[in-house]
Amino acid sequence: MRLMDLVSAESIEPGLRAADKHSVLAALGVLLARAMPGAKAEDVTRVLEEREALASTGVGDEVAIPHGRMAGIDRVVAALAFSATGVEFDAIDRRPVRIFVAIIAPEKDTTGHLKALARFSRLLRDSRVRDRLLAERNADAVLAILEHEATINGC
Repeated sequence: MRLMDLVSAESIEPGLRAADKHSVLAALGVLLARAMPGAKAEDVTRVLEEREALASTGVGDEVAIPHGRMAGIDRVVAALAFSATGVEFDAIDRRPVRIFVAIIAPEKDTTGHLKALARFSRLLRDSRVRDRLLAERNADAVLAILEHEATINGC
């Protein structure tokens, strides 16, 4: 599984305008639903919210990776959103989150979402990559950066 197989321009929001965690998760639900034929955004959002209720997915360095598993889909999908100002997300380092990567996997998939989590985490550990992604205001440019960095980092 390559990162580029999980995300498309339609599932990227370079200019996220959300004031709170719930709004972020709802926006991510919409982005993910676009990549899952037949899925309803509110169902995807509920999956993300249920997982978030267990523990924050704010991993630090202004990054959060909300994720979950859902019935009725046949592959892992991802969405990315970027906030210029940051959103309070109960991250482990207590900093507002500016980069959101949401991942949804099939309900019976026990490893696909973990692989996707690991690959996005590896890529976003690099502050240079985070800065480049945050500077973009175009989904295609974000995809180009992801593709370049994923190739370099073996993601």
